[in-house]
Amino acid sequence: MRGAKSAKWVAGAITVALAATACGGSGGEDSEGNKGSGPAGYVSIDVGEPQRPLIPADTNESNGSYVIQSLFTQLLDFDAKGEIVYTNAESVETQDSKTWTVKLKSGWKFHNGEAVTAKSYVDAWNWYANIKNNQQNSFWFADIKGYDDVHPEKGDPKAETMSGLKVVDDTTFTIELKDRVPYFNYKLGYATWAPLPKVFYDDPKAFGQKPIGNGPYEFQKWDHKKLIQVKAFKDYQGPNKAENKGIQFKNYSTLEAAYKDVVSGNLDIIRQVGPTDLPKYKQDLGDGAIEQPYAAIQTLVPAFYSKTFKDIDPKVLQGLSMAIDRDTITKTVLNNTRTPATSFTPPQVKGNQTLDTDIFTYDPAKAKELIKEGGGVPGNKFTIQYNTDGGHKEWVTAVCESIRKATGVDCVGDPKPDFATDLEARDNDEVKGMYRGGWVADYPVNVNFIKELYHTKAESNNGRFSDKEIDDLMAEGDKASSLDEAVKAYQEVEKKLVEKMPAIPLWYYRINGGHGEGVDNVNVDFHGDIELPQVTVK
Repeated sequence: MRGAKSAKWVAGAITVALAATACGGSGGEDSEGNKGSGPAGYVSIDVGEPQRPLIPADTNESNGSYVIQSLFTQLLDFDAKGEIVYTNAESVETQDSKTWTVKLKSGWKFHNGEAVTAKSYVDAWNWYANIKNNQQNSFWFADIKGYDDVHPEKGDPKAETMSGLKVVDDTTFTIELKDRVPYFNYKLGYATWAPLPKVFYDDPKAFGQKPIGNGPYEFQKWDHKKLIQVKAFKDYQGPNKAENKGIQFKNYSTLEAAYKDVVSGNLDIIRQVGPTDLPKYKQDLGDGAIEQPYAAIQTLVPAFYSKTFKDIDPKVLQGLSMAIDRDTITKTVLNNTRTPATSFTPPQVKGNQTLDTDIFTYDPAKAKELIKEGGGVPGNKFTIQYNTDGGHKEWVTAVCESIRKATGVDCVGDPKPDFATDLEARDNDEVKGMYRGGWVADYPVNVNFIKELYHTKAESNNGRFSDKEIDDLMAEGDKASSLDEAVKAYQEVEKKLVEKMPAIPLWYYRINGGHGEGVDNVNVDFHGDIELPQVTVK
């Protein structure tokens, strides 16, 4: 995902005529009590409070990712089909998939006027990877030779820099990996690889509140839990130069409140309409309604450290999976806005496959049988943690009812008030049973939905799944001689996941959002993100 969606965790899921102009400069008060709807020429979108400070390698959820992507640009990105598009890089080349040479486009500047150079990247990557700096996405740099010296499993770093990174000149640097990684260039499309200006190192904490990037927009203000505002950077050199004057990322407590503001003209764009409004949003928004599949999946992830799922037999999880009536829930509760999953990866990524298994098929009798064979669910009850600001309550309730009806196992929701609180509970190993896992592609290869979630050391492996056989199979896949061979190797890993059950895939995402009459050219990329620089104000 151009990041964490970062690697990204995904936050979400009366009929009146749409007549009011949207936020391209209109006044008024929104449904959250904020006066005014933004400066003239600015575009507003519902994006909640980021979990962490605005530092590229410390962001792996969709709220923060939206802002990071506006402020920073990495070496390359992807087009609507998931193919590589060079942004800050002129080229990224390799002869052996182990040593890569990066050439930068000249003339790029940070928002403070500093030149973006090879050193801007190398210094940033070394800082991101260093264990002392405690970055959520440090694991993404683990392929680079010398990573273990700056990020040891125990103790202090043995070095300050990774030996695999070498600056050749102002616009050239090389990356030597520990082993071949044929898909490494795809990983560079994630925003966590963005460069940093020299001023960052003076005070990283302060920088995270007022970042200076090299992206299409420059930072203006962050009114915590209300809005973040950025303005178009006039000297931006990338292909995605802003066609508007700026963006307001507005925080809403519910999807319903955001939807109300789109309809009334106090918000330009809503990323995802909530279940309550799904039946009517196409009628309400007309040509402004958006419906499009994208590379993301919804799962239920057991916390394997919890009393309920510690040392659980995978047969129990297979049984719970078969107790979920995906077809009915996606058609009714989710109003045909999701597609039942048949694998651990979405259709839009290289290597997606339909697995030869029945664990995704609703079968109450087989579900009961598997749960019994596996020794049952301790206490015959478990919880599903979710964030209430993402429109998840309805389907979580439906999933629990389906499991209860099919197997007799009790299941209840464990709501958290917002996405940030939900993520903190995951990060701190405080999930009591399962949690709602929604993952969107950082890059369009099956590896991203397997290694970044289920490798023992993966930062986003919040269920703490650990299996040596799976880790070893991933290591072999990473040493493949070509991208195609790596993809095939990870397909074999995925087949093994059916046996191990690190998560229960539910369905693939579709964006069901929309925009008001005040904006135009609202398009969606393969991550499911609105391509904000392209949006124009009428």
